[in-house]
Amino acid sequence: MKIDPIAYVGAVIREVAFRERDGKPARAVIATRRYDTDIDDLWDALTNPERIPRWFLPISGELRLGGRYKFEGQAGGEITACEPPRRLAVTWEAMGAVSWVTVTLAEDRAGGTRLELEHVAIVEGDFWDRFGPGAVGVGWDLALLGLALYLATPAGQEFDCAAASAWPASDDGKDFIRRSSADWCRASIAAGTEEAAARRAAANTTAFYCGEPEPGGS
Repeated sequence: MKIDPIAYVGAVIREVAFRERDGKPARAVIATRRYDTDIDDLWDALTNPERIPRWFLPISGELRLGGRYKFEGQAGGEITACEPPRRLAVTWEAMGAVSWVTVTLAEDRAGGTRLELEHVAIVEGDFWDRFGPGAVGVGWDLALLGLALYLATPAGQEFDCAAASAWPASDDGKDFIRRSSADWCRASIAAGTEEAAARRAAANTTAFYCGEPEPGGS
């Protein structure tokens, strides 16, 4: 699978925001990009249990407001808002922690549909200092890339989800990860993170996603 890392990394606008959630300090990782399809099709690709596994992961559960979902081998949670075809919000429960994901869709003036994904997590322990926004940001970039490739698949052809899942381990895939991590680092610095700290965190995130030893062995 041949994918241009520069083009797809450049398609996403990245932002980091400092928030408060449940009276505790929190961080928001926000990714925005445009898709060349109408809002109803994009909403369906994001919420239809038959389509989700074609570009992301198999999903189970009660996919309705108040229901619970589970991605195979990944996070699960509760569907807390469902406003077709514009807004979906869920809890994101993984590794014993709960965070919050909101996806908002809007028609884009240039045509197609704009997707904004916001992932908010309470800051606890040293995880944020160690990995920064790229810990979840790079993962979401890879998911948004998979969605883009799936939606761009010509009619009558089946999107090769297995090949897309294996692509991050390729040289081009690792190039994408490094560029994505670097962009999340820049977004972190723009939000007020001290530059040296942001770069250390980005280096750790890049190493994790590329399957390399963490710099300094920390």
